[in-house]
Amino acid sequence: MPTPTPTPSTAEQAAAQLKPHDRLAVPLGPGQPIELLRALGQREDWIRLEVFAALLVELFPLFAQPGVSLRSGFLGPAERALRAAGHAVSFVPADFRRFARIIERFEPRVVATAGAPPDDEGRISLSLHAGASVEAIRAAARDPGRLLMVETSPRFPRTFGLPPDHPHSIALEEVDVWIEGDAAPPELPDAPPGEVELAIAEHVAAFVPDGATLQTGIGGIPNAVVRILAEGGGGDYGIHSEMFTDALMRLHRAGKVANRKGLFDGLSIATFAMGSSDLYAWLHEQACVRFLPVDVVNDPGVIARQHDMISINGALSLDLHGQVVADSIDGVQHSGIGGHEDFLAGTGLAAGGRSMLCLPSTVTVDGERRSRLAARLAPGAIVTSPRHQVDVVVTEHGAAELAGLTVEERARALAEIADPDFRAELHEAARALARSGVRDR
Repeated sequence: MPTPTPTPSTAEQAAAQLKPHDRLAVPLGPGQPIELLRALGQREDWIRLEVFAALLVELFPLFAQPGVSLRSGFLGPAERALRAAGHAVSFVPADFRRFARIIERFEPRVVATAGAPPDDEGRISLSLHAGASVEAIRAAARDPGRLLMVETSPRFPRTFGLPPDHPHSIALEEVDVWIEGDAAPPELPDAPPGEVELAIAEHVAAFVPDGATLQTGIGGIPNAVVRILAEGGGGDYGIHSEMFTDALMRLHRAGKVANRKGLFDGLSIATFAMGSSDLYAWLHEQACVRFLPVDVVNDPGVIARQHDMISINGALSLDLHGQVVADSIDGVQHSGIGGHEDFLAGTGLAAGGRSMLCLPSTVTVDGERRSRLAARLAPGAIVTSPRHQVDVVVTEHGAAELAGLTVEERARALAEIADPDFRAELHEAARALARSGVRDR
């Protein structure tokens, strides 16, 4: 007997199917069912609703309700605001690639995701997010004791995976609760680069050869790097990036993407996309971009097989050993680990690969100007990536190539790209570091 196709529900009808004591899992960022989460916030009968998510795209009132707790794998502005207001927000330390296992152990009764409207064959594209929730979606669809909720909106683009193993879609008849909505995907406007970001980008672009495969994140620095590449004389680039952005779209539009990468040739690969409405319109039925689960995209072994892999990521601070702090400030969780270490590790194993860690040389805190390159990390600092994974560190003052250097040589190289006001004291710290052990020269 065929499985019946669900009739469309409103977000309020779907929200009523959660129990006052329940567990819900939703994807990271652009995969979140926006209208469902808004409707859940209208209920006031929660006893213990536990939610696993990451990078909330709105300040949903649900997470300010008594009895509701959020377990987040990546904190964004919404999570930080909720935490500051005293609500139950906890961070789950894990890189993006491990979220799938965390969701499995969390054992949610309800899994909910966003998608594009069903196509002519009755399949719902997962649109802007494959990420770590694909297996959780399939598991909920298979289990009669669980609910799979899918919220579709005509404003979400229909995107593609790589069938048969990674179709990036689900059949409508596999869905328990289908919400026909009209929510717009969350937009993340480009951060315009300033003078410092432009200087950093110029240093980074010098490391990018023609034919390189690129991984970039969001922000002024990667945007500026891609702008330089799009407007420059080089080309033949490939894209293998956790996140697909407006900047990578512009590189396509400039005719600079060939995707001769050695793996997934002819296709730009990502696991989620976030940016402007222009990006989402461009991605609709865009066959040259494919969305795969994060355990494929961020697998260091897969990354290592890309041709001339260049990863461009950020950091908040480093010490002279090269230990990286990228997701916390003064020991307080600020964002998340994401694919940081996966791309450092995978790029470090790729033939011709270079991983670039970018940061302004200084930061001003409570009116005090500080160096982001420090002799030693402050007590309580949380290391995101260990020193042995680090290849190139870039500030507006230059690039320090650390791979293959001794402890003393690394410290001197990092001191050289510090702000001039702090350079002398960091060189003295580098000399002290050398005196504390066996000298390198």
